[in-house]
Amino acid sequence: MTTPPRIDAVFDLDALLTEGEREWQLAARRFAQERIAPVIEEDFERAHFRRELVPELGELGFLGMHLDGYGCAGAGAVSYGLVCLELEAGDSGWRTFVSVQGSLAMSAIHKYGSEEQKQQWLPGMAKGELIGCFALTEPQGGSDPAAMTTTARRDGDGWVLDGVKRWIGLASLADVAVVWAKVVDGSESVVRGFLVPQSTPGFTATPIEGKLSMRASVQCDIDLDGVRLPSDAMLPGAKGLSAPFGCLNEARYGIVWGAMGAARSCLEAALERSTSREVFGKPIGANQLIQAKLADMLVEVEKGILLALHLGRLKERGALTPAQISVGKLNSVREALAIAHEARAILAGDGITNAFPVMRHAANLESVRTYEGTDEIHQLVLGRALTGLNAF
Repeated sequence: MTTPPRIDAVFDLDALLTEGEREWQLAARRFAQERIAPVIEEDFERAHFRRELVPELGELGFLGMHLDGYGCAGAGAVSYGLVCLELEAGDSGWRTFVSVQGSLAMSAIHKYGSEEQKQQWLPGMAKGELIGCFALTEPQGGSDPAAMTTTARRDGDGWVLDGVKRWIGLASLADVAVVWAKVVDGSESVVRGFLVPQSTPGFTATPIEGKLSMRASVQCDIDLDGVRLPSDAMLPGAKGLSAPFGCLNEARYGIVWGAMGAARSCLEAALERSTSREVFGKPIGANQLIQAKLADMLVEVEKGILLALHLGRLKERGALTPAQISVGKLNSVREALAIAHEARAILAGDGITNAFPVMRHAANLESVRTYEGTDEIHQLVLGRALTGLNAF
């Protein structure tokens, strides 16, 4: 259960990890190799999400693993990142599941919920017995959440929610949705979070059809039509957009690691092909051009992992900034896509088939590039950090 020896021989990541971190990584690698890899091409083809694997993720401690208490593992940031890396080496959809469940839905409840809300939801979510989703994005403004049109209004002792959300992971499977809505109070409006059980009348989640990416996972449209909630459905600690952004940064951090897992998988496929396929009487890996491609791919994988590790150590010290997360997310996904495309070229015509994972990773990474902030959004975050000028 190790990375192919030729990659390890060039760069020894294990020397930079603790024994506990390595144990988390190997557990995730075993799950990816034994439970995801044998079925993922069929699941991608059929657009099928294997919900039956969710309790196994809970048993392994992967769900909300960076959180403390309530049945969560309380693991370090690097351990969580390594799990994301190994799961995404299997498929981006499974790292996305862990991110939505743990970094978004569970983090929102853990950071901003009341003690009663935490006790009600978090233990079951940590075990994989309950599923959560995080409903922020809307059809007309994925990159501009300040322009959200979903509203919450007071009605007696409770709340009524109306609006629409789009591209909400797990929504049709979720037991509870963390829904972000604007509360209008006189001339002032502020974004607040609400816990909405899926069984609530007026809440409808519809899986999005026709996806050519992330086909082994579930993303949905949500309609909120007069959804009535009790007064205690609001997350008391969440006020303003800084609340959902706090959760998004947790998910973005996981992507920094996860995208490098997809990149490593593509590099492994290209490396195997370069030594097993012969053209003009010798393995294609004996050609200088192929070796140059492999070398460049390896350099970017290892640079990306080292950057992720650096960010993880900063996070564990409480020193990680949003701009630093943007550096990682922008670099990891952009380079992972470039590696996938280069690997496809090395695989030649066979690279477009599901005999290799490369085209599936490339398709998935197009989604990863878009969600949790597009390239352009992260470039603007970094531009603001460099110049002090807001170009949004």
